[in-house]
Amino acid sequence: MPKLPAIDHDVIRDLAKLLDETGLSEIEFQRDGVSIRVARNVSGPATRPRPLEMPVATPITVAPAAAPIDPTQHPGVVASPMVGTVYLGPSPGARPFVEIGTQVKAGDTLMIIEAMKTMNQIPAPRAGTVTQILVEDGRPVEYGEPLLIVE
Repeated sequence: MPKLPAIDHDVIRDLAKLLDETGLSEIEFQRDGVSIRVARNVSGPATRPRPLEMPVATPITVAPAAAPIDPTQHPGVVASPMVGTVYLGPSPGARPFVEIGTQVKAGDTLMIIEAMKTMNQIPAPRAGTVTQILVEDGRPVEYGEPLLIVE
């Protein structure tokens, strides 16, 4: 019988807390070939079993990391409307406009793209939660390149 990697219960607790804070119904975390998925049932009333009754394997799926999904195919992708340099915050060293888990409204500034010495604010096309940031601060981006995902 193959030995499964040790499960970090603190990571599971942190992911469950993140679900509560963001209002998401499911979150998955992958590292070193181990995948942890925490989900909650949102269709019925929320009941939490006592910790002693909950089997450890219930909220976790340990499996080899699956191939990543192409972000251009995701329905919540926000693509670059221009070629330029992306800046995640209003100035160097400043806090980013958004981070993973940030709730945004349509029109909120997500980032800035500098093109021809002009700073262009990139607005959120819809309300939702930022689930992935696909670009790095200060890096060039192309037209149509996925910047982040808002679900």
